[in-house]
Amino acid sequence: MRRGRRRLAGCANPDAILRTHVCAELHAGCGGTGSSMAPALRGVGPLLRVAPRWLSPRGAGVSSQAGDVPRGAGVRVRFAPSPTGFLHLGGLRTALYNYIFARKHQGAFILRLEDTDQSRVVAGAAEGIEDMLDWAGIPPDESPHKGGPVGPYQQSHRLELYKKASEVLLENGAAYRCFCTPQRLELLKKDALRNRQTPRYDNRCRHLSSERVAEKLAQGSDYVVRFRLKEGVEPFHDLVYGWSKHEVATVEGDPVILKGDGFPTYHLANVVDDHHMGISHVLRGTEWLTSTSKHLLIYRAFGWDPPRFGHLPLLLNKDGSKLSKRQGDIFLEHFVQDGCLPQALLDIITNCGSGFAGNQMGRTLEELILEFDVGRITTHSALLDLDKLPEFNRIHLVQQIGDERLRRKLVMELQMQVEQVYGDRLVDREVLEKNYVERVLLLRKGHINRLKNLVAPEYSYLWVRPSVSREQLQTISAEVDEIGKLVIGLMEGQTAALTTEGLNEDLRGLQEQMRRTEYSSMMKLLRLALSGQQHGPSVAEMMVSLGPREVCERIKKALSN
Repeated sequence: MRRGRRRLAGCANPDAILRTHVCAELHAGCGGTGSSMAPALRGVGPLLRVAPRWLSPRGAGVSSQAGDVPRGAGVRVRFAPSPTGFLHLGGLRTALYNYIFARKHQGAFILRLEDTDQSRVVAGAAEGIEDMLDWAGIPPDESPHKGGPVGPYQQSHRLELYKKASEVLLENGAAYRCFCTPQRLELLKKDALRNRQTPRYDNRCRHLSSERVAEKLAQGSDYVVRFRLKEGVEPFHDLVYGWSKHEVATVEGDPVILKGDGFPTYHLANVVDDHHMGISHVLRGTEWLTSTSKHLLIYRAFGWDPPRFGHLPLLLNKDGSKLSKRQGDIFLEHFVQDGCLPQALLDIITNCGSGFAGNQMGRTLEELILEFDVGRITTHSALLDLDKLPEFNRIHLVQQIGDERLRRKLVMELQMQVEQVYGDRLVDREVLEKNYVERVLLLRKGHINRLKNLVAPEYSYLWVRPSVSREQLQTISAEVDEIGKLVIGLMEGQTAALTTEGLNEDLRGLQEQMRRTEYSSMMKLLRLALSGQQHGPSVAEMMVSLGPREVCERIKKALSN
């Protein structure tokens, strides 16, 4: 994992960014008919300028089929988390759907950090989010770390842009300054709750005269900027939920879009950023569905064409309860530490949901991209059963062990784990050689569900020699010397590569030469001599794993103790 290596990228000249974005787009887009594209976004222009007829069911000429991408358009999607905590499974699922949608349509996947609520920002969370996307194999094309043509990609570094955007809305009457004190707002809230009503702002300041506003400003009164909601919102076609609209003006007060500290709220920042970053499709959680009508009003106030929207159903626990950050096992760091393969995690969070023709286990990221269809996403919540994760991990581990390129990476990872766990106990460092580690992986393929299983105590015999005495072996069979001599002779006489099938046959032949030792007792004795354990893989597999020389050394050592 990378740590402490973030710097603001793609932001060499913020003034130039503002000139490009604000002058070319904010003012022109506020009532003019000229292009509202920044030069850096010419490639996505055709999609951005498509007439938004999909906003109304009366519109014709633009398909409303879910996932319809205009020919020649550039698809740009974004994952926009708040760094108020570390990436969890719900966030990973949203990021994944955006990533595979972008790859499906040869588009761009953007990471934008929405850190406007500075009081809730967690130190290290911003870096951790991008680290986890990299670990999961779904790295962004543009991000705070990588930079890009429309950066900066962190909202706290774009405050001047939001300020100028709010000024445009103030100038055209779509927004107004609100001078209500926190005390008055708290009284409004308490009064509503006392009357069992939903708290909402009463829009008092939207009726202030220009003279009164000027007087307040001259007095240095604190204020926020609110957006003037209008009734009569148009329906919009959601890629998942179909036609939808919410008359926000009848149930909400005018929302704050710029706070007194100069930071925007989500409603302004996400609209401004999605426009300037050329976002073509917004795939986000269903909790934002009811806010979309509000956002469309803001787009209309700027004179901008909105992106397409698709709202993803919730990811819930298998019992239907909400995933909670208080559950320590929903953060990706937990799965990294537990040895989970990222491919298995991507597989299980899509397997329990929708968007694909089937829900078979073991799909790779490439297969997810190929099979994904946003039109197949259903509106019901996805139930996640993490009890199945070990089996998902086992299946993906089998696939990776069977792939020569991926197996090389697993060998290196297992070598590091063995070094970390057994370190000074590695008397014979030949156990770290590639051929030996690879042989262990191939023999245990399908039997383990985590790579780290192979460094657990039950597999310690693979890396360190056990301490076993002749006395221990004699409690199993009095013919310990005869058995040892026969097995050593078998190993020293091997000229071909060992196989478990061949060894099983050879060992049965050796047992027939014993007068007082049954086959099961002979296997118990050999397992103890080779591993120091009473349970584990077959003796034949142990012998193949260790190799002829090591088998002989261990038997000789046990007989001499």
